[in-house]
Amino acid sequence: MTKNNVLNAWIDELVEHTNPEKVIIWTGDQSQYDSLSEELVKTGKAIRLNPKKRPRSLLFRSDPSDVARVEKRTFISTTDKITAGPTNNWISKDELMPLMWKLYKGSMKGRTMYVIPFSMGPIGLDMSRLGVEVTDSPYVALNMHIMTRTGNEVLELIEKGNEFVKCLHSVGYPLNPGDEDPEWPCAPIEQKYITQFPEERMIWSYGSGYGGNALLGKKCFALRIASAIAKDEGWLAEHMLILKLTSPENKVKYITGAFPSACGKTNLAMINPTLKDWKAETLGDDIAWLKIHEDGYMYAINPEAGFFGVTSGTSYKSNPIAMESIKHDTIFTNVALTDDGDVWWEGLADKPDHLIDWHGNDWYKTMDTRPDHPNARFTAPLTNCPSLAKEYETPVPISAILFGGRRPSTIPLIHQSYNFEHGIFIGSIMGSEITAATIDENIGKVRRDPFAMLPFIGYNISDYINHWLEVSRQTTKEKLPKIFFINWFRKENGKFLWPGFGENSRILKWVLERTEEKQNFIETPIGILPDIKYLDLNGLNIDKSNIKKVFDIDKNEWLVEIESIRKYFYDVFGESIPIILKEQLSQMIKRFEK
Repeated sequence: MTKNNVLNAWIDELVEHTNPEKVIIWTGDQSQYDSLSEELVKTGKAIRLNPKKRPRSLLFRSDPSDVARVEKRTFISTTDKITAGPTNNWISKDELMPLMWKLYKGSMKGRTMYVIPFSMGPIGLDMSRLGVEVTDSPYVALNMHIMTRTGNEVLELIEKGNEFVKCLHSVGYPLNPGDEDPEWPCAPIEQKYITQFPEERMIWSYGSGYGGNALLGKKCFALRIASAIAKDEGWLAEHMLILKLTSPENKVKYITGAFPSACGKTNLAMINPTLKDWKAETLGDDIAWLKIHEDGYMYAINPEAGFFGVTSGTSYKSNPIAMESIKHDTIFTNVALTDDGDVWWEGLADKPDHLIDWHGNDWYKTMDTRPDHPNARFTAPLTNCPSLAKEYETPVPISAILFGGRRPSTIPLIHQSYNFEHGIFIGSIMGSEITAATIDENIGKVRRDPFAMLPFIGYNISDYINHWLEVSRQTTKEKLPKIFFINWFRKENGKFLWPGFGENSRILKWVLERTEEKQNFIETPIGILPDIKYLDLNGLNIDKSNIKKVFDIDKNEWLVEIESIRKYFYDVFGESIPIILKEQLSQMIKRFEK
């Protein structure tokens, strides 16, 4: 079947065990993608959108039980629980492998098995890694074609003996003769398993066809398995955007940014600067692999080849670059369908009088139900993006790393860490305040999401924190990126104090100045803040008192924050708290006592 004996043996084993009707090797050719798309449209599994409105684009509707990543059914499965650590769901691989293997028995009956060789990162780059996803979902095949680099070129590398991660996926819905295949096949929630086996460099996913549960190159490989590989090899796999910034003087800098969900990561990755003659270009909006190169500087690549974005709230007002990126050759999932064959979602524009909702039913403006799903998605190639940087397939040197969260009080608009170790501490305490938008008894409390990686670390979080420190010691302090914490979301009386969006370029300008050690700052107990008189606020329509408020550091609020951090560290790490975190917390407390 292929020229790689290991891959052939694995495929033969899976064919015998899962019993597919036929096997297709994914070549990566556009004609193969187009042919499968047409087949799905003809069988009613997909809707072809109006070619005049949205050329070469499709709409899929999932089962209502299969609409998002299912963290409670996502596992890190190793020999010992301590390897997975306190933040991961763990089941012993000796228990979970037989259980899942039994579920896979005959699971592809009546279906086509797609064998998809793929590369995370540009094909042949030394920072890239290879995988093969075996799946019975044509939806997955189409999405993997967009989100990764697939096909014959990758297969050739595997046939030359390059290592690859084995990724097995089944929707868990075998078809017997005469069975009707639903529009979106999947298994019940209690049979869904999304399992990473870091020790084997292997991923098994069963029962879900949606997003990161099924597109195994994404969170499963590029973060959970890659983070475990990175730990062993001395680099970092992170939940970060990569952004290129060019000043009016034509000076180019690259930054990365990690934020929890709903904190504007994609918007920042596609920022349209309001500052005159500043230019921003996108390299990636979700994942970055970072490595210290021989010159001592940290470089990053985006291992993905596409965007898998949330549609909700995306509009020409909030993110015009994203809107341009999804004008054609895009897969939409769980959005509403307009009468003229286009798509609609909450926040896009005014509601039409009539839509077909994400369940496939008529929806009218008079109804109080939502026509799209809040987690509806678009899948689009990176090359669709009009602000895509020309360096998107080469490692770029990182000058700054941004961490952040959605905090209505306490945390200033931006502050810089005193050093890289302090930056690791800042990354470990990031998070967002729980709001009334979530049905949660902890409204007002902070939900911590260290490094925006809480659901994605493929091993023990204590080892992960220490690994950041170990990577930093591969070079000199002068060559490491500077680390910052941003908070666009400070509020007063329920209103945002900072305008955000393109105006955030003013803060990015200060960040870049700090990477050059410009003396434009003041020192505070929590870190380095801008000296306001050096911030570029020309033409900004904002009350001067609001400028002071977004940088306010209230000692009493911070004493509460310190107790919250201390409790969080104890709850998560117990006695195994990394020394660096204890030291940095102690140092911050001492700075407040001065």
